Amino acid sequence: GSVVASYPYDDSPTHKPTGVYSKSADDEVFRYLAKAYASNHPIMRTGKPNCPGEEGETFQDGITNGAQWYDVEGGMQDYNYVWANCFEITLELSCCKYPPASELQQEWENNRDSLLAFIEKV
Repeated sequence: GSVVASYPYDDSPTHKPTGVYSKSADDEVFRYLAKAYASNHPIMRTGKPNCPGEEGETFQDGITNGAQWYDVEGGMQDYNYVWANCFEITLELSCCKYPPASELQQEWENNRDSLLAFIEKV
């Protein structure tokens, strides 16, 4: 896990594991939506999720192009965009995939304003 808003494409023509910006035709829209979410999240907006084992990982403005972060061939985000014209971003909301129940209220607080801002943009 991480704390970042990722947008298409997740796959790149070169299939290099990381570092290839794979721009979609709607790149500006995806960046706008991802930034709307990230800029309202207290951790995501810093671009420094500080996840255990990945303390040096950073994301400018709390967003990333999927393939630039890491290449994923055949992912749902790209499939839905290409074949169903669905505009999706992927929200990584926690370093921990399954946060304990005791942390869920804080997760809600961290994401509430981001969710509302995202819904307003959509």
